[in-house]
Amino acid sequence: MGLFDRFKKATGAGGSARPAAVDAQTGAGVVCAPVDGRVVPMAEVPDSVFAGEVMGPGCGIWPTGETAYAPVSGTVSVTMGHAVGITSDDGVELIVHVGIDTVEMDGRGFTAYVEKGDHVEAGQPILGFSRHAIADAGYRDIVVTAVTNGGSFSSVELSADSGSQVAAGAAVLRLVR
Repeated sequence: MGLFDRFKKATGAGGSARPAAVDAQTGAGVVCAPVDGRVVPMAEVPDSVFAGEVMGPGCGIWPTGETAYAPVSGTVSVTMGHAVGITSDDGVELIVHVGIDTVEMDGRGFTAYVEKGDHVEAGQPILGFSRHAIADAGYRDIVVTAVTNGGSFSSVELSADSGSQVAAGAAVLRLVR
């Protein structure tokens, strides 16, 4: 049994059907919303590391669903139970992080749909999560998208209005080189 198999067994992953992909707006410098929900600027994410853009610029989305989708097409660089890192086909490095302090959940309440090295298309499901399990553990369920190589861009800006509802796959960030 490999490490990923143990992770799947520990989290209950693999037993449930993978959600269908969503339509994603793609293009140069476009990062899509990984979840349906209400978008907020990074400064409003209730965590000082994310709000201070220590991990990079981006945004948060208060989710209404329980599936995170790839915000870009690219290669999965890391999976951590509660987060997935992707390097896009055009060099954008980002992380989709579900919840605040959810690393403490040790993968409980999360279902991985991808693993390191997989190539994903924007809109493809990458991570399932239980908002109920996150709340029961005492954590907040905001989904953060951080561009970890943000210094490679002259700007990383919200392309959706702060406070607006977005659908997974809708353009939410605009990156300019």
